[in-house]
Amino acid sequence: MFKYLLRRLNLFLATSLVMVGVLFYATGLFPVDRTHALTGIHTPTASQLVQIEQDYKLDKNQAWQFIAYLQQRLSGNLGISVTSHQEVAEELSAVLPASFELAVMAAIIAICFGVPLGVLASQSQHKLTQNTIMAITLTGYSVPVFWLGLYLSLWFGVDLGWLPISGQINLLYEIKPVTGFMLVDTLLSESEYSMSAFKDALLHIILPATTLAVLPFTVVVRSTRSAMMNVMNQTFIRAAEARGMHTSTIILRHALPNALIPVLKHLGLMLGSFASYAIVVEMIFSWPGVGSWLVSGIYQRDYTVIQGGILAVALLIIFLSILIEVLHTVFNPLSRKDLYATS
Repeated sequence: MFKYLLRRLNLFLATSLVMVGVLFYATGLFPVDRTHALTGIHTPTASQLVQIEQDYKLDKNQAWQFIAYLQQRLSGNLGISVTSHQEVAEELSAVLPASFELAVMAAIIAICFGVPLGVLASQSQHKLTQNTIMAITLTGYSVPVFWLGLYLSLWFGVDLGWLPISGQINLLYEIKPVTGFMLVDTLLSESEYSMSAFKDALLHIILPATTLAVLPFTVVVRSTRSAMMNVMNQTFIRAAEARGMHTSTIILRHALPNALIPVLKHLGLMLGSFASYAIVVEMIFSWPGVGSWLVSGIYQRDYTVIQGGILAVALLIIFLSILIEVLHTVFNPLSRKDLYATS
């Protein structure tokens, strides 16, 4: 197992190195002065020019410049934002929790609704029920996320007036950031309006989280159905049925835990699509996360923000993909058998 983890770590480092290399090459293609693209300083002074040249080894060849670029980025020096004149690393740390909060809520919605529907679709004896569930998932997979977000905003936010359609919380509430997760910070707040603020933050996250959950929801339903149909034909399930165990007990205690293992793998494969969907959703609902921050930097040609946003999103996707693969190997007995057989 140690050798396997070491190989996964090497894969993460190698993939991250290639990604940083591509980002370094793209930085040289920006239509601005290289010092401005690297640091975000528009008109540096003479002393700043000397410091930049020393930090990024601009007087040496491309190999030394790449090593210096890698050292600066890994040390947390992402430059200064052209628009706000603040450290990009500080801005990134301020918007990351909002994106994580939205992603976690979307994942909870997708799993809580997707797994039961997938089990129902696999066990139902009625063709109408199966076809209806599969038609819903196919429709959800095919609907463009930008259309769905705008439609939900128009319906529930404008026409019915049930839910807010932009922002993370009403501006009337002053919540001191503690964890960065608004739902948690409202509960930790000592204000007398903390519960009211929590309800308002919960209402604000419903529409964007539901829109973002559609894609993983369809994947969870289809993969759960396929995995359940495969597991229910296994020998140990037949043995449990022969012992007279109730069907619900067999499903919950034996079939479902084994069926969720391939579901985990499918979720890991769609992280890239999920991240691109999240960027669109954040823009539609004005959610103050990495996606809207990155797109705003693109509009304003804030090259350091572009580099910092792409670096953060790419590293997170690489890390989570490898983490899910490791978890899949840990929880899957067949994967562990193959692993030990080859080691």
